[in-house]
Amino acid sequence: MNKSNFQCSACGYQSSRWFGRCPGCGNWDSLVAAKPSSLRIERKNPTVPLQSLEEAGTEETRLSVGIAEFDRVLGGGIVPGSLILLGGDPGIGKSTLILQAARSLSKHGPVLYAAGEESARQISLRAKRLRASDARILIAAETNVDAIVEHIVSVKPCAVIVDSIQTTVRPDVQAVPGSVAQLRECAAEFQRVAKGMEIPVFLIGHVTKEGILAGPRLLEHAVDVVLYLEGDRHQSYRILRGVKNRFGATDEIGIFEMREDGLVEVTNPSAFFVGDRLQQTPVGSVVVPTLQGTRPLLVEVQALVCPNPYGIPRRMTAGFDANRAALLIAVLDKKVGLRLGNLDTYINAVGGVKLVEPGADLAVAVAVASSYHEAPLVPGTVVVGEVGLTGEVRPVSALALRLKEAARLGFTRAVFCAGQQGKGYLETVEVTTLAGAITAALQG
Repeated sequence: MNKSNFQCSACGYQSSRWFGRCPGCGNWDSLVAAKPSSLRIERKNPTVPLQSLEEAGTEETRLSVGIAEFDRVLGGGIVPGSLILLGGDPGIGKSTLILQAARSLSKHGPVLYAAGEESARQISLRAKRLRASDARILIAAETNVDAIVEHIVSVKPCAVIVDSIQTTVRPDVQAVPGSVAQLRECAAEFQRVAKGMEIPVFLIGHVTKEGILAGPRLLEHAVDVVLYLEGDRHQSYRILRGVKNRFGATDEIGIFEMREDGLVEVTNPSAFFVGDRLQQTPVGSVVVPTLQGTRPLLVEVQALVCPNPYGIPRRMTAGFDANRAALLIAVLDKKVGLRLGNLDTYINAVGGVKLVEPGADLAVAVAVASSYHEAPLVPGTVVVGEVGLTGEVRPVSALALRLKEAARLGFTRAVFCAGQQGKGYLETVEVTTLAGAITAALQG
């Protein structure tokens, strides 16, 4: 037999002989005999002629989804021939969002919806509930990749939706649907069709709690755009986050609210996350003007410091990096004098937003100090800045844009790093140290 004729159906590991347990992932009895055709690349098309960048370059044209928040995350619309992966937990609203997008895209031409998890009747019922029914949305209840490609060639749609990539299969790949081998082969086939016919293809993918096997992380290297729909299924908000985009900025987010008639755009996301924060200033609560991609967004950070009767203090975070929080607690203990060694510390970013930029450091530290001292902030104050290990406050990018958004929502005062250009929008308090920022931000 040829070399490398066994392949793991779980992780894709290839071997020239059979093992009872896969050396790659450790699964038992997962190595199956693979056809030689699935283990080598065969040329199906003639050699593509060479082109210079000047010859290949044309004016950029994008196809609007028709949903402003969706277009924002994509960088202004869909680039023809792009392969877009939309991932998220089961039941989070991926099919709802993509069906609403299909309704908008049908204005440009037919949309092919390849459904592997639902029948055409089930999708039709949901479309009527969402008011997304359209004769130009063509349903193909099919999981065979070859059959889906035949539909694409015959219909020539303006967009293709595959819901979901875990259910699609290639008959010549000896692996179960959803396995690594099937995911890679199916994604490669859809990529070839998207690039060859200049048709955008949406792949819907599920993420398991562990983020393995069924999750779309295995496909991120093969696609052009990776989007994640996040949120708590028990709450109404949803966040569409871009984590990879070859045609636009990454880390852009779109805010939606789940209602009976589908996902509705949130036109004022800062007010959505801050709420009535201006009318009350509770202890341990700080508003930080963050930057999500190119969008300024005001987020409320809450902290709770309380005694620990068991001896080992707990450090828990939601929406903020736990290691970063431990670093800030150490700085507060060493440089500011807060004795947090025997106290539990809990940190939460309200609304399910993930704060990943260092500009939120100062707000988190001030929130912890506010809870420690039982002292609220001066009303109408926002706090932004990066905190160093020596206790200094460091500048952040796009400060004027952040403060402009804070002023628009009615905030009147800002605490930030000295020397930055942020004056003119509201009252400014420039600080150089974390201790100075806490003194300037808290009442009394």
